[in-house]
Amino acid sequence: MVDPDVSQYCLRLGDDALVLAQRLCEWAARSPQLEEDVALMNLALDLLGQSRSLLTLAGAREGAGRDEDDLAFLRDEPDFVNAQLVELENGDFGRTMAKQLLVSAYALPLWQALCGSTDADLAAIAGKAVKEVAYHLDHARSWVVRLGDGTEESHLRMQKGLDEVWPYAFELFESDPLLDRLVARGVAADPAALQPFWRSCVEEVLAEATLSVPSTDWRPSGGRRGTHTESFGYLLAEMQHLHRSHPGVSW
Repeated sequence: MVDPDVSQYCLRLGDDALVLAQRLCEWAARSPQLEEDVALMNLALDLLGQSRSLLTLAGAREGAGRDEDDLAFLRDEPDFVNAQLVELENGDFGRTMAKQLLVSAYALPLWQALCGSTDADLAAIAGKAVKEVAYHLDHARSWVVRLGDGTEESHLRMQKGLDEVWPYAFELFESDPLLDRLVARGVAADPAALQPFWRSCVEEVLAEATLSVPSTDWRPSGGRRGTHTESFGYLLAEMQHLHRSHPGVSW
């Protein structure tokens, strides 16, 4: 069934998961400890699985014959519609965990809401994803608290990382005509309805971590319209290099 609106919505969610998975993979063999190396790769695999399902559904509803690989590896930078938050460079471990907290606290109520989507295929994807992101949130929470309420150095780094990524989180809750149409149909989650849980959850974690809620009026945006940060092009080049170098090859 061709449905351009559902296709575009699945692209947004799929791109978010794909790009965040790619960023987490950059921690392979670089994380603070061996156990965490395994944990981060498991998170990345969860996100990659979500992305594969979403991009496959996006391609089916687009009706142009593109599959998950076409959408992941053969689109150019302006064609990606992920939020800018997920593409931000990792920085140090504190900054990565700050980003994970902000994304996971948004993803949990998102997938919980989508379990009730009127689109049966999207609801099925949500049913699996909601279990995964619940763990992602617990994982991020534990590290943010450990670093924020740890040594003076870890506290300073955690606060600095949080301050840097915080403004980008608000793009996750923006609405537009596409979302308005899909919310009215019962397909998509209303971004405004997700924000209270996100804010409450994040502020609770920050209080436990003895971290301050950043205060800024700066609200970068544009990822959903194909406008991305400078670092995104480098991420995309690395992610797509093998596929574009050997088009059509079967492994």
